[in-house]
Parts: sequence; structure tokens; C-alpha cells
Amino acid sequence: MKKRIGSITLIFIISISFVNSQTVSIISPNRKVNVQLFNQQSGNWYLKVNYKNGGKQTEVIPQIDLGLVCSEADFSKGLKFLKAGKSKSIQENYTMLHGKKTDCSNSGNEVVAFFENSGKAKVNLIIRAYNDGVAFCYEFPGKNVAYKVTDELTAYTIPDSTMRWLQKFNPANEGLYAKMADGTEQKDWAYPALFSTPDTSCWFLIHEADVNRNFCGSKLTNYGDKTKYKITFPDEWNGRGTGEVQPTVTLPWKSPWRVIVMGSLADIVESTLVNDVSAPSVIVDTEWIKPGVASWNYWSDNHGTKDYKTVCKFADLAASMGWDYTLLDWEWDAMTNGGNLEDALRYIHSLGVKPLIWYNSGGEHTWVGATPKDRMLTHENRMEEFAKLKKLGIVGVKVDFFESEKQDMINYYLDILEDAAKFEIMVYFHGCLVPRGWQRTYPHLMTYEGVRGAEWYNNSPELTTTAPEHNATLPFTRNVVGAMDYTPVTFTNSQYPHITSYGHELALSVLFESAMQHMADRPEGYYELPDAAKSFLKTVPNTWDDTKLLDGYPGEFTVMARQKGANWYIGGISGIQKEKTQKLNFSFLSENVKYKLTLISDGIHDKTFSVKHLVVDNTSTIDVKMLRRGGFAAELTPLNN
Repeated sequence: MKKRIGSITLIFIISISFVNSQTVSIISPNRKVNVQLFNQQSGNWYLKVNYKNGGKQTEVIPQIDLGLVCSEADFSKGLKFLKAGKSKSIQENYTMLHGKKTDCSNSGNEVVAFFENSGKAKVNLIIRAYNDGVAFCYEFPGKNVAYKVTDELTAYTIPDSTMRWLQKFNPANEGLYAKMADGTEQKDWAYPALFSTPDTSCWFLIHEADVNRNFCGSKLTNYGDKTKYKITFPDEWNGRGTGEVQPTVTLPWKSPWRVIVMGSLADIVESTLVNDVSAPSVIVDTEWIKPGVASWNYWSDNHGTKDYKTVCKFADLAASMGWDYTLLDWEWDAMTNGGNLEDALRYIHSLGVKPLIWYNSGGEHTWVGATPKDRMLTHENRMEEFAKLKKLGIVGVKVDFFESEKQDMINYYLDILEDAAKFEIMVYFHGCLVPRGWQRTYPHLMTYEGVRGAEWYNNSPELTTTAPEHNATLPFTRNVVGAMDYTPVTFTNSQYPHITSYGHELALSVLFESAMQHMADRPEGYYELPDAAKSFLKTVPNTWDDTKLLDGYPGEFTVMARQKGANWYIGGISGIQKEKTQKLNFSFLSENVKYKLTLISDGIHDKTFSVKHLVVDNTSTIDVKMLRRGGFAAELTPLNN
């Protein structure tokens, strides 16, 4: 059949109202999460999500409207429920090269509901219940037909009195999260969105995963009804008006997964559900993919890469600290003051450090003229540029300024990843979308910005006062769904000062997960640290075998433990304006093993440290004092018997 986009409108609407009959129910393996498919009347359907813990059942999301508006056929009336497939178990173990956990498990229960309309056109709804949440997606069977999707009607009903942490959407995803108790504000909201039920028995985080070439990215809006957070396509003005707002899909087709991570706060933070439901790796040989830590000159000197001597100083910093990488940011093509790009690369390589390099994504979708601009824009451009980079020994590219999540931009992201892999070049994105599970599919995608990070100390005085609370919110929101290039751990000041303590800043090296971790301070900021803190930053990993939330509350404080091999690392920060004593419980440690604890916490004021060395085991507890806006970091190493 010839592919075409017809003028006839296909509308698949599953609406919500009074419940007459329950049709389908699926329960998670641990029996805590229950998803139910209900029928209001003939042809009208919706989902309900419940959570059961300790014998108590909580109605987490009372209704999720479902629906798609497409071309070719009418699904708006008389939608006939054909059957529900047999419930089946999803069992898949996989390994991540980087992230919060090495060994992951895609383990849940799935059921498929089959529907057809009066014209016998079919649509399926795939529903999964996991121990840590829910995922569902739409499916059109058939082949060799193209539909234009004009709207998706999926909408999550969130009653007032549900606490929520939401970020107003902007295409670069660099806003601040606001805490609200109701839906009074009606806005465009960014992913991920965090909620807590009124009785606090269950937390849930709404996101999407496995967005691919056959769709666009989306956001949430609650304009029509403040309690309904509807999935919404990008705005026309995104990407300076380039690209189509409405995606075109080719049958057979599955939508991105609509994901609800749920459970305790620890379940949220530790979840890998976004990666679990995403496509497996397409990279067979991954030996060339090497996560690591990089020095970065832009935060302390916005024109640092234009200066050969500055570039050399940051290469020296990486070599001195044992970090694998240094990043050449914008203006590398205009480098002067003693050398050019080739000179800088020779020097960097002589130190045993590997260079990374920045590019403007180019094209009419970005208003930024910073060069080099168009070298990533087309397949031909990329193949030529990647071949040059390979010869120069450059191992990774940072590509900036996408500013859109339309289908054409999703394709552009994936084009870059696929072409870079041909030359064994790692990639990370800035001015971009937040993670959608691509780090599983494309493990050479090391990190994303999509966050208001330390760079904002250059942009305005705002982060000076908001950073403590913001930093204590990100582990429960943005960093849950994937790597986050916040560019942390600064002790000196950029254009605008920070008021977080040195202990707080040191802890970010553990709390903020990124497979390419850019340490943003100037060299003297690290050279002048006391030995314990400097040694910690020389050895702290940035990929993890396991992650555990020990304690915390969004915006107030976070205490997290991460494992690498036999060692554990702890980061704790406070986002509040008063001192706090944190009780550390080490019950997560292996039994019958003693560990050497090196604790680096706040000193007598916010620019000093207190260092303690203790022996602990899994029965130990200690108290740690945090200054206002303070923090601490720790390393636990098993002692030989």
C-alpha cells in the first residue's frame, strides 16, 4: 500500500467519568501497584492507578484520560472492546555502562487491551505494572500507512491537595522547580513532574520514555482543567518555528511509553524504569565508551577556550587531579595567545589527557551564532567533521542549542548519535531535552544538560539564593530520569557568588549523576583544597553499581549512598537556612564487614571542612552536623580481616 497522509480524521478518544464496569486489571509482581482499565459507557475508557502498602490501598491517580487524534479513521464513537490478552511476565536483565546502577532488571507484568471501531480499524493499549511504577503506550497494527497525529489526549487527573514539584517548561529545560499544593497555576510544565499523595503514603513521578523517530517529545499542560495534566506537543515557535508540530507516524507503530514511577521517595530516586522500558543498546562493541571526569574552563572564564594558555592550565588541572578529560568549549576555532587548536591538542595528549570539544548544533532552529555552528547540521557535515576529530584524537563532542522537541529535532538528535558511533565518538547534549531512556539505546550518549546548572551563576544573580533548595530538589526530579550535566563542585565564585558551603559543593560530586562529570571550578579552586577534599575529588567515581536514598525531602535535604565495587560513597546536602544534624545509618553495608569511614563535613564556617576517620559496620550510626545550606561527603572502604 502506498504511504499517504489522508484528510480523514482518526480520533481515538478514551474519556473519563462515572465508572460502570471494570474491564482489565494488571498488578505488579510485588502486588503493590495496580492499574485498572475502566469503561464509562460503550467506547469510552480510562485508567486508574492504585498503590497498596502495609495493607493500605491508596488511589494515586483516579483517572488517566487516553486518546489520540490521527488521520484515516474515526475512533471517537462506538469503540468496541475486543478482548484483553493474557497477562504476561516481562523478564529482562541488562547491564548499563553508566548511570545509577550497573545491573538492571526490566521486570513487570503486561496486558494488552484490543479495540476496534465501527470500520474495523484497530488500536491497542499496552499496560504494564512494575514494582516501581506503571508504563503504558498506544499501538497501531497494520503496515505501510502513514498517519499524522494531530493531538494526544492522555491526561493525568491530579486532585488538589496533592503536593507537587513542577518546573515551567522552556525548550532548554533549565527552569526551577516550584512546590505547590494544588493546580492553581495553569502552565506548560516540563518533565519529569513529581507528586505526593495527600496522605504521603505514595510518591509518583510522571515522565515519558523511548521517544524515537516515529514521534515527538511532549510536555504537560493544565490549561483546560487545572486538575488535568495533559500530554501536549511542542509549540510552533519552538526551534524558531522550524519543523512540524504534529508528528507523522508509520504503521505498525507504538507511541513512547507514558511512565509513572511510584512508591516511596527511595523507590523514585533508585528507579531505572525510564531505561527499563526503552530500547536495548544498538552498540555492539562498547569498549571505546569511557565515562569519566573532565575539567571545564567556561564557568570561570566564558572565553577560556579562546586562550591557548587557559586551555593548557585546565589540561594541567585534569592531569594533576587524575581526571581523564578536558573540554574545549566554544571559540576553540578562534584560539590565540600562544597557540591554536592543533597546538592545544598536542599539549593535552602529551599529558595523557583526552580532549572533548563543543559544537553549536547550527541551522535555523537556533538564534545563537557562536562558532563553529553548522558542522553537525547534515549527515555530510558530520561525517567530514567526525573523520577529522578521529584523526585529531578527540574522543567526544558536546552539541548545544537544540531548543525544540519536534519530530524533526528528535531525528536530528538520533542522527548525531548514530553518525558519531561510526567513528567511536562519545556525545552529550546541551540546550536540550531531558533524558528519555536513550542512554540505554545509545550508551555513548554520556550526559545531557536539560537542567539549571552552575552555568547560571554566570547568567544572573538568581542562582545565588535559589541553588541550595534547587540542588536538594534535583535528586528527586530531574536526575531521577537520567544523567545530568549540572557542572558541579565549585569553591570559588563565578560572575555571581554562591552561598552553599564547601561541604555542600563537595557532596554534589556524589549526588549528581553524570557519565561525563564536568568539574567547573578554576584550577586554584581545587589546588587550594585541604588534602582530604582534594583526594576525594581525585578518586570519586561518576558511574555506579548501585544507588540508595538514605534520607531526604525535596528542596530540604538529600542524603544518598552510591556503590562502586566494594566501596561506598555518601553525599548529603541541606537546602534550608538553618543548621541540621543528620543521623547516618549504615544498615545498607554488607553484614560482618568493617569499613574505614572518611567523613568530610562542614567545618566551623562554610569555607572550611571537618575531617574524621572512623571504623563502622552495618550496625553503626553517627551524627553529622550540616551548616545552613551545608553538606558532607564520605567514602567507605572495607577493611581487610
